[in-house]
Amino acid sequence: MSIRGLKKKQPKTFKVRIITVDAEMEFSCEMKWKGKDLFDLVCRALGLRETWFFGLQYTIKGMFTWLKMDKKVLDQEIPKEDPISFHFLAKFYPEKVEEELLQEITQHLFFLQVKKQILDEEIYCSPEATVLLASYAVQAKYGDYDPNFHEPGFLAHDELLPKRVLRQYQLTAEMWEEKITAWYAEHRGIARDEAEMNYLKIAQDLEMYGVNYFPIAQNKNHTDLLLGVDAKGIHIYSINNRFSPNKSFEWSSIRNISCSEKELTIKPLDKKAEVFKFFSSQLKVNKLIFQLCIGNHDLFMRRRKVDSIEIQQMKAQAREEKARKKMENQRLAREKQLREEAERAKEELERRLFQLEDEARQANEALLRSQEAAELLAEKAQIAEEEAKLLAQNAAEAEQERQRLEITALKSKEEKRLMEQKMREAELIAVKLVKESDRRAKEAEHLKQDLHEAREAERKAKQKLLDITRLNYPHMAKYPQYSPGDSRDANFDKGSVKLDLKDIDLKRLSFEIERERLDYLEKSRKFEDRLKELKSEIHALKLEEKQAGLYC
Repeated sequence: MSIRGLKKKQPKTFKVRIITVDAEMEFSCEMKWKGKDLFDLVCRALGLRETWFFGLQYTIKGMFTWLKMDKKVLDQEIPKEDPISFHFLAKFYPEKVEEELLQEITQHLFFLQVKKQILDEEIYCSPEATVLLASYAVQAKYGDYDPNFHEPGFLAHDELLPKRVLRQYQLTAEMWEEKITAWYAEHRGIARDEAEMNYLKIAQDLEMYGVNYFPIAQNKNHTDLLLGVDAKGIHIYSINNRFSPNKSFEWSSIRNISCSEKELTIKPLDKKAEVFKFFSSQLKVNKLIFQLCIGNHDLFMRRRKVDSIEIQQMKAQAREEKARKKMENQRLAREKQLREEAERAKEELERRLFQLEDEARQANEALLRSQEAAELLAEKAQIAEEEAKLLAQNAAEAEQERQRLEITALKSKEEKRLMEQKMREAELIAVKLVKESDRRAKEAEHLKQDLHEAREAERKAKQKLLDITRLNYPHMAKYPQYSPGDSRDANFDKGSVKLDLKDIDLKRLSFEIERERLDYLEKSRKFEDRLKELKSEIHALKLEEKQAGLYC
C-alpha cells in the first residue's frame, strides 16, 4: 500500500483543551468521537477510575452545560473555537467523602474544586471554619510546619480565605497568617491525602456543599424560588436564602421526575401526596436540572446496592493502598524521627565539639595567661623583695627616727617643764613687780602729797613773813639807805637761806622719785620683753611636740 493511501485513511481530527482545577491538557480527537470517547481519554490521562463523579463542562451563550456522553462531540452545541475548551469538573458529589472517594486522585480533584468554590464564595463558610480549612490546605501544600523554614510571610502569595472574610474583619495579612499558622502547627504528622480528606470532611457539612442552584417559579409568570439538586435530593429555597430549604424531596421519597419543555414535575412516592410542578426560564435549564436529577438519583441508588466487582476491587485496592501508605507514612515518620534525632545528635556533637574546641582554646589561652602571670609574678616577687628590703631599711630608719623623736620629746618635755617653771617664776616676778609698782606708786603719791603740803606751808610761811615785815618795818620802804636795818636784813637773809635749803631738799626728793619711776618703767619693759621671749619659746616647743607626735 502506498504512503498516499495511508494518508487518505488517517482520520480527521480536531483539538480540544481540557482544563482541570490546577492544570491544562490538549488532545487531538477524531471527528467521529462521542462525548464518552473524549471523557475516557481524559480519565485515562489523569489515571482516574472513579469516573461517575465527573464530567466535561463548557459555557455556551452565558450558560454552563455538560457534554453529553452518548452524542458526538461536534454534533453538540459547543463553542466554535480552536482548540475547543472543556472544564473537567466534579458533576456529582458523594454523600460521605471518606467512604466513597477511593482514589487519591479523585480525592485531590474534589479538594481543589471545593476549595476554589469556597474561595469564590460559591459555598458559604463561617470565618472560623475558613481559617481551619486554610490550615489544612497549607498542611497539604507545605507539609509539617517548621518554624526555621516557614518564616513569617511564607503565605503571602497563597489565596487561603474568601474576600468576604477579609473584608469582614479589619485584620492585616500578618494577623491572618498568624491565626492560620497557629492551626497549621497543630497538624504536624498529617500526610497530604489526610489533610485533603480532613478538609473535605469539614466542607461536606456546609449547607451549600454540592448543591446546584437554579431559579424556578411555581407559575409561568414569577421566578421567586430556587431549586437545589444535590446527592440527597431536591430542595426548594426562597430567593434570598440558600441555607435553609423551605421544602425538601429526598431521592427515596420521589417516585418519578418528568420534564416537558419549561415544566418540571416531581411525583412523590406516596400516590396520595400532592404532585409538585415548577417552571424554569429556559428549556435548556429544565433539561440540565433533569440530567442532574437523574445522575444524582442513580448514584443514590448505587450507594444502597451491593457494590459491583469493580467497586469491590477498587475498595480493596484503596484499603491496601491506605494500609501501604499508612505503613509508608509510619516508616517515613520513623525515618524522619530518626533523622531528626540524628540531626539533633549531630548538632549536639557539633555543639560539644565546638564547646571542646572552645574549652581547648580557652585552656590554651589560660596557659599562656598563666605563663605570663608566672613571669609577672616573678617580676613582682623580685620587686616585692626589693620593696621588702627597702621597707625594712625604712622601718629601721623610722625606728631610729622614732627613738630620736622620743629623745627629742623627752628633751622637749624637760625644756617645757623648765620653761613652765621659768614662766611660773616670771609670773611670780611680775606679781611682785606689780605689787612693788603699786607700793611705789602709793609712796610717790604720798610723797607728791607731802611735797604739795610742804610747798603750801612754804607759801603760807613766806606770806606770813611778808605780812610781818610790812607791819614791823614800814619806814624801810621809805628809807632804804637806813643802816640799822642791815642787821635785820642779815637776819632776813638767814631765813631766806633756810627756806632755800628746804626747797633744795624737796627738789632732790622729787628727782629721786622721778628717777625711781623711770627705773621701774625700764624694768617693766624688760620684763615684758622677757615674757614675750618665753611665750615664743613655749609655742615653738609645742609645735615640735606636735610634729614629734605625728612622726611617731
